[in-house]
Amino acid sequence: MDINSVLSALANPVRLDILTWLKEPERHFPPQKDTAPPGGICVSHIREKAGLSQPTISLYLSTLSRAGLVSSTRVGQWTYYRFEREVAEAFLQALGERL
Repeated sequence: MDINSVLSALANPVRLDILTWLKEPERHFPPQKDTAPPGGICVSHIREKAGLSQPTISLYLSTLSRAGLVSSTRVGQWTYYRFEREVAEAFLQALGERL
């Protein structure tokens, strides 16, 4: 894990909001289709909640994915994102060791 890429991903308030939402998806999003992977939220629901354009949300999710904070699964024409709790915990531990 690259601490700097995670810090960069977290520097944007909307990306931080997305992570907060994905951390507790059942609290922040409607139930997903039966074909959705466990914990996965369709990108269209994330876009709707954020109130931003599809290209902007895709860019934000790509940044979070490169940092390892989210992962994606494609099911048919839909892409679902989920929070990678283990990566977030490893980041916090590594940051604590550095500081």
